[in-house]
Formats: sequence, C-alpha cells, structure tokens
Amino acid sequence: GGLKQLDPVGPSGETILDYSVFDAVRCGFGRVVFVIRRDFEGEFRERVGRRFEGRLDVDYAFQSLNDLPDGWLVPEGREKPWGTGHAVLAARDVVDEPFLAINADDFYGHPAIAAMGHFLKTPPPEDPRFCLAGYRLETTLSEHGSVSRGVCSVAADGRLQGIREHTRIQRAGSVIKDEASETLFSGSERVSMNCWGFTPDIFEMLAVGFRAFLETSAGSPKSEYYIPSAVEAFMHAGQADVELLPVESPWFGVTYREDRPSVVQALGRLVEQGVYPAALR
Repeated sequence: GGLKQLDPVGPSGETILDYSVFDAVRCGFGRVVFVIRRDFEGEFRERVGRRFEGRLDVDYAFQSLNDLPDGWLVPEGREKPWGTGHAVLAARDVVDEPFLAINADDFYGHPAIAAMGHFLKTPPPEDPRFCLAGYRLETTLSEHGSVSRGVCSVAADGRLQGIREHTRIQRAGSVIKDEASETLFSGSERVSMNCWGFTPDIFEMLAVGFRAFLETSAGSPKSEYYIPSAVEAFMHAGQADVELLPVESPWFGVTYREDRPSVVQALGRLVEQGVYPAALR
C-alpha cells in the first residue's frame, strides 16, 4: 500500500535503509548508489538522499522498463519491473569498483555487512569472484504468513553450488515446511536474502544474461530476471565463483504489514544494547 523503503521504523524515524547505510559507512564503504524508479526520484532525493549527502558520495541509477538491449522494445502489456538482476544492471554506468548489492527494505545487520566488506577488500585469487551472505532459514521467517526463500547448497570449501527457490515456507509449531513442495527444513539451512558482493565483472555478465532472458521470457508480462538465477547460471557456465559467507546477523523485514511492530521492537532492542545510537542522523 506504499513505499516500504520510506517507512519509519527506528526510534527517531529512521528507515531500514538508514541502518544499512549506517552499517556500510562504519564498515569502510564510502559511496552509496540508490537504484530507483525515475518517477520516484524527486521524493526519494528529498526524503532519503539528502540525509546522506555531505557524509558520503551519493549517486543514483534508474531502473526503467525501456532500459533494454538494442533491437528490443517494451512488450505490449508489460508493466512489472524486469527484476532484481535488471536493477543491478541499471547501475552499470555509475559503479566501477567492487560493491555490495542489497535490498532497500531488508535489515541485514552490522556483522553481515562487515563480513561482506572484508571479502570485497581482499584481493581475489581468481577473477571474477563474488560472495553471498547466508542467513539461517529459521531467523528469516514471518509469524504472519509464508515466505519465499532461496535455499543454498554449499560445497565443503564454502563455495555456493546452487540456490533453490521455495515459495511457501512457514513455521507450524516445531515444523518448518514449504507448503508448495512439502519440503521439510531443520531451520539451519542457509538462505539468500539478496545481500551480494560483486566486482564490476557482473555487469557484462548480467547484460548477456538479460538478453538471453528476454529471448525466452519477454512475452510473459510477469516474468522477472532475478539475481539468484542469473548468478547460478554464471556459476554453472564456469564464469564465476561465489563464496557463501555464513552470517549470524539478525535479519528482519516487513514482508507483511503485520511484521512492522516486531521490526520496530527489534530495532529498539538493538538501540538499547548500544548497537546503534538512538538517532542515526
């Protein structure tokens, strides 16, 4: 019913995004690029961007339906954005260094962002080499309904092997189950919450992958080019290695409107524990 990215949840009116940027800055990140819709630019700059200007470099990239490869037009009836993979691709002209890619309306926690920052600052033994924060499934559920989660399979050396999307995961008593596939989980499985570390190599890969996606799926008005499926294709093609970084950070987000009070309470506890100041600004 509104823009979750602008919903105040902190004790001084902070958004979840405020906490992500705050954590990133204290972990050594010096620049933030907001990927937004063009029609949302004025409101976003005024209500969000201005808060960070002067403290770190701020830039914007715009995801639009007509940002398509040469020779392609927006299919008739298409209204839905092209997905998270396309959103990252939208930043190709303003990002030229290793970067962290996150959702604006998910709280990832300082330990996760610190681990990602450390990985991105370490010279990779091979290139390209990406990373993904892996959260415990049991810490990412909602009390108010089922959730979709990308459950990760990981090799003994910590490298990501694959991500399988489960669309209706829910806790029922002591049982965690995907109601769609009848799959049972222990809760300790690692899942992707779209907290990725990339090098700029990802942009060329996404451009090629997005064209392939359009060739097979452009005619479906609700199809989306997702980061997990794109990266998984790159891994299987031998184009990239991805290290899964197991994190114990608290994750939370507003999947359902009823989740908001628990997010407010969780942030309040972190402020009381001294993890964050009472006012970030």
